[in-house]
Amino acid sequence: MITLLVLVLLVLAGVAWLYHHDVNQTQHTILRNYPVLGHFRYFSESVGEYMRQYQYLPDWVERPFTRLERSWIYRSAKGVSNLVSFGSENIPSFVFRNAPFPILDEEKTAYPGKMIGLAEGPGASRMPFEAKTFFNISGMSYGALSHAAVTSLSRGAKMAGCWMATGEGGLATYHVDGGADLIMQIGTAKYGVRDAAGNLSESRLREIAALPQVRMFEVKLAQGAKPGKGGILPGAKVTPEIAAIRGIPAGQDSISPNRHTDIANIRELGAFVQRVRDITGKPVGVKFVAGHPGFLDDWFSHCAAHPEGCPDYVQIDGGEGGTGAAPAPLADYVGLPITQALPMVAEARDRHGLHDRIRIIASGKLITPDKVAWALCMGADFVSSARGFMFALGCIQAMKCGSGLCPTGVTSADPRLIAGLNPADKAVRVMRYAQRVREEVEIIAHSCGLTNPGEFRAQHVTSIERGIGGFRNAAE
Repeated sequence: MITLLVLVLLVLAGVAWLYHHDVNQTQHTILRNYPVLGHFRYFSESVGEYMRQYQYLPDWVERPFTRLERSWIYRSAKGVSNLVSFGSENIPSFVFRNAPFPILDEEKTAYPGKMIGLAEGPGASRMPFEAKTFFNISGMSYGALSHAAVTSLSRGAKMAGCWMATGEGGLATYHVDGGADLIMQIGTAKYGVRDAAGNLSESRLREIAALPQVRMFEVKLAQGAKPGKGGILPGAKVTPEIAAIRGIPAGQDSISPNRHTDIANIRELGAFVQRVRDITGKPVGVKFVAGHPGFLDDWFSHCAAHPEGCPDYVQIDGGEGGTGAAPAPLADYVGLPITQALPMVAEARDRHGLHDRIRIIASGKLITPDKVAWALCMGADFVSSARGFMFALGCIQAMKCGSGLCPTGVTSADPRLIAGLNPADKAVRVMRYAQRVREEVEIIAHSCGLTNPGEFRAQHVTSIERGIGGFRNAAE
C-alpha cells in the first residue's frame, strides 16, 4: 500500500514538473498551450514513421496539404535534416531535366535580384524597389493572424532578407516593428487608407508611404481563397485595436465589398494604379485570380498603349483557396489553379512586349522547393507563400483559422492561446524556412546546369502524363 502511494506521488510529481516545464518553455506552442497532453501529439508524430504499415492514411493523401509537405516545412523551420531514405514517396506531376554535367560549387553565382518599378519614363516610380530574393511572404492580415504571428513573420522576414505583404487588413505596428520590407496591400474596403466614407484617403497614403519599410503598394482585386468576394473577418476578431487600424466599428463583422467600388473596368484600374503611384512615389502592383484569358489580352494591350497606368508587377494567385475564411464553393470551384494560371499570364505578358516592364509574383500552394522552382520555370519572377510560413510558425492544419480558436496561436483571438506563440523563437523558424527553400531551389537549379535560379526557363521542367508514361514540356 505504501509502495503504491509512493508511486502515485512520484507520478503526480512528474506530471507537475512536466506541466511547469511545458508552460514555461517557448519552443513548442502546442506544449505551452496544452501542457502534458500535447506530448501525445509529438509522440504520435515521432513514432508514426515506424508504424507506416499500420496507418490507415498514407503520408500523401491529406488535404489541403499532405503530411509530407508539412513535415518538410516543420523540419526546415527547426533547422534539422530533410534528407530522405529508401526512395521518394512523392507522386510527381512534373520533374526537372537534370544536366549531364551539373554546376560545381565554384561555378555557382548568387541570385542577382530584380528591380520592380521604372526609374524614368511614363509610369515611373520615384523609388523603385530592388527585390533581392525570389521567395517571400504573401499577404495575411493582422486580425486574421494574431499579433504574435505577425510580429514573428516580420522579424523572420527581416532576418531572411525577404519582403512581407500586409494583407488587406491595413498596416499594424507589428508589421513595422519587425523591420521587414513591406508591401502595403489595398483591398476592396481600402482598410488602413480609407477616409470616414470608405474612399481612398490620399493623406493616409502619403503617411504610410513615408515609412521606409513600406517598399511597394498592391491593389488587390481578388485572392485565391475567395475570388469574386471580399475579405471576411468575424466580429469576434474585430477588437478595438483592429477596428482603429481598419477604420471600422469594433465587434462587427468586417466584410469587404466583392470589388473596388471605384474600379469597374481596365481603364479605371489603370487610373487607380497611376493615382496610387503618383501619390506614394513607390511601385504599385495588382493581385488577382485568373479567369477569362481575354481579360489578360485586353489588360496588357491597354498597359502597352497607356504605360502611365501599367502596374509594376502582377501577383497571380491560384484559385486553390488560401488562408482566409471563405465560402466553400469559391475556394473549391472558382478561379484557375496556379498550374494553369501562371503559364497563361506569363505568356500573355510576353506576347504584349511587357516582359521587362511587369514582374510576375506567383502564389497558390507553392510552399516547397519543387513548386517554387516550377513557378520560376513557368515565368514567375518571384514566389510568395502564406500557408507555408504559417506552417513555419507551427500551424498544424487544424482548419480553425476563421474561428479564433487556432490551437497554435497563429490565427487565435484568445489571449491564452496567443501567449503560447513566442515571437523570438518563431521568427528564427520563419528565417530558417525561407532560407531552406532558397537553398534547395538553388540545388535544383545547379542540377539543371544553371548557376542560379534566375536562369530557370520552361525547358528545364517536364510534365508527366500519368497513365501514359510519356513526357511533355511543362509549358505546352
